[in-house]
Amino acid sequence: VQLQASGGGLVHSGGSLKLSCAASGRIFSIDEMAWYRQGPGTERDLVAQIINGGPTNYADSVKGRFLISRDAAKNSWYLQMNNMKPGDTGVYFCNAAVRVDRNYQYEFWGQGTLVTVSS
Repeated sequence: VQLQASGGGLVHSGGSLKLSCAASGRIFSIDEMAWYRQGPGTERDLVAQIINGGPTNYADSVKGRFLISRDAAKNSWYLQMNNMKPGDTGVYFCNAAVRVDRNYQYEFWGQGTLVTVSS
């Protein structure tokens, strides 16, 4: 299974970006889809998560500004980022818990896409 993230770039404070992640390979189902962020000198932290296509979780710092969504038919998910702040700067990684058959689930990571928010 491979995850391909895209959509990063440079944006001014207050601007918007949309990240995309597409999963390919041996996929029975994707149980969890998420985005993580690793800022300069910081650990990789959860930004947003969608579980079994339903409940979503967001980091407190992005609530009300970011929206995670998915297209199950395309094995893809997205992160719409609005009213962005310099603190949103970092490398964004997509992450998924993929069931490769009925019995086995594994965690996979995308390669990361850089987002830079200028003040």
